[in-house]
Amino acid sequence: MNTAANWWFRRPLQAALVVAVLAVAAGAAQVAQAMPDGHGGHGSMRGGHGMMEGSHGGMLTGRALDSVNATPEQRSRIQAIFKAAHDDMAKQRDSHRALREQAMALFTQPTVDARAAEALRQQQLAQHDVRSKRMMQAMLDASAVLSPEQRKQLAERVAQRRGMMERHRAERDTLERPSR
Repeated sequence: MNTAANWWFRRPLQAALVVAVLAVAAGAAQVAQAMPDGHGGHGSMRGGHGMMEGSHGGMLTGRALDSVNATPEQRSRIQAIFKAAHDDMAKQRDSHRALREQAMALFTQPTVDARAAEALRQQQLAQHDVRSKRMMQAMLDASAVLSPEQRKQLAERVAQRRGMMERHRAERDTLERPSR
């Protein structure tokens, strides 16, 4: 067995701490990425096309509504739904920042408290769940404004865009791989 592998067996408490730190860091990154306020990478709602665009991070605005011939009344109602959701979530930003600051303070201590890290992770998950529930409610409310045919057209548009993005990602991956 090599030296690096032996370390994990010789220092099980330190190894557990390393795993805990990585788990909390990964959880925090996942929560940040999934944030629907436009600050998270792939989960960002400020895309520019399709389902994920709009001035308030609102879904089903702009070109997406153009593509399904939404009426002015539908547009107005959907924009109001997502503006209300955005405003509700904006109120939670301070608590989100506070949890991030707690994480930074926790991991800069000479000894990291694994129990405190887990408690913090649980708080982050609970906060993400509240945001997720709020956005799901907005999506349900907006779906009630659209006809079944319009929802089907939007789903088809999203599927087309997803396919296009997957093709672009595959092309980028092919170009970025070093040739041997």
